[in-house]
Amino acid sequence: MSFEISPAFSVPFAQDFLPDAAALNPQLRALILSRESEGMRYANPNPSLKQQPGVFESDFNLFAWQDACIQQLRQFCWATLGRAIRDLNGYTAEEMKQLQIFSHTWFHVTRNGGFTINHTHPMASWSGVYCVDPGTTPEDRPESGVLRFHNPHHYSNCFLDAGNARLKAPYHHGTWNIRFQAGQLVLFPSWLQHEVMPFYGSDERITIAFNCWFGMKNA
Repeated sequence: MSFEISPAFSVPFAQDFLPDAAALNPQLRALILSRESEGMRYANPNPSLKQQPGVFESDFNLFAWQDACIQQLRQFCWATLGRAIRDLNGYTAEEMKQLQIFSHTWFHVTRNGGFTINHTHPMASWSGVYCVDPGTTPEDRPESGVLRFHNPHHYSNCFLDAGNARLKAPYHHGTWNIRFQAGQLVLFPSWLQHEVMPFYGSDERITIAFNCWFGMKNA
């Protein structure tokens, strides 16, 4: 047999950019900040994570809003997620027609000092985050507002020497950071541990997130 190296236990990620984000994001931003200003009317009444100062989390039905900008974003997110599921599972076009999606969707508005603790999303298969506005990152705070994923190979760095200390991706140790750009959508398995590092901007970091689980209509 010929020599080969294979990523036997790699984690699938997908990402894309909304083509007309420059036009849509200002509408999303204005709507979200308006709803946030109404306080408890749109706040999550039963957050699963301890809410940190500087973070507003909405309730979980955002994609049910009938505002045109929300529905346009919903279409983009579901189309991108559908493409990832199709390619990773090898579904046919007919099987994709039978796929049913269920979801929780919400927004976060994060201000100076706000962060989200390390967590996973049980009872879902796919999660996603769309960036409406990444906020301003101070030059002396390069990790401000970063979305950080933790390596699920928890024992991969229990012994480090010259033979494995500089492994390249996807075999590397530690974490993987995403510094969002406006209009960027990131999809990842819901079981993967992730957190949002403290945000130190003087404005707002605004994101939309979702968890999804699926069924087959004729199963």
